[in-house]
Amino acid sequence: MQFYRSFRSPKAMTFDLDDTLYDNHPVILRAEQAMHDWLAASHPVAQDLTPADWHRLKFRLAKENPMLRHDVTEWRREMLRTGLMQLGYSVQQASAASEEGLSVVLTVRNQVDVPALTHAVLGELATRVPLLAITNGNVDADKIGLGKYFSRVLVAGRDGLSKPEPDLFLQAQALLGVAPQDILHVGDHLETDVGGARRCGFQACWLNDQRRPLHLETKAKWLPDVEIHTLDQLLTLV
Repeated sequence: MQFYRSFRSPKAMTFDLDDTLYDNHPVILRAEQAMHDWLAASHPVAQDLTPADWHRLKFRLAKENPMLRHDVTEWRREMLRTGLMQLGYSVQQASAASEEGLSVVLTVRNQVDVPALTHAVLGELATRVPLLAITNGNVDADKIGLGKYFSRVLVAGRDGLSKPEPDLFLQAQALLGVAPQDILHVGDHLETDVGGARRCGFQACWLNDQRRPLHLETKAKWLPDVEIHTLDQLLTLV
């Protein structure tokens, strides 16, 4: 554990979900593979587009409409719809198929292996201070067994612009009803979590479970208040 400035014990805490409370990388890989498997089985014409083609389409759409980056569910829906229309589907056909594909992806997206340590730490923290989650992703916290620890889960897109924009942090502060400086936000990302939290007056805890040197991090534009290497170190801060 490393402190970077004077630290005050928080009266409430907010948490990022993906890659903070569980390893999200393999989940996303499986969800992407599920989408391509579904396309191959249900829409063979889609084999004219490679995974790289879909990837390029996704980011072209975000360039044309930057707001898509704030809602990953809508972003994927639009990617599927547009791609299938390019392959000859009507608007109605592409829209119906995109909803089916989205359902396939979200089913796999919510198959998350949450570590026992995460449950233990959140369960204990929830007895000490109010907890709230803030995520840029589209995991369903209830379906993966984490919703019970949080008074609310704020989701980018549905509830406002994605981190590091202030929307979700400001809503969290209003819902928790305590001063920003009395809230500790915990996350793995130096820009979206640490930067977003600090810009809104929260204290920021950087979960650095890979023990990466902070001075080598290109995204370290904001200094966290504290750096931890394992989630259970939070129990000494509250």
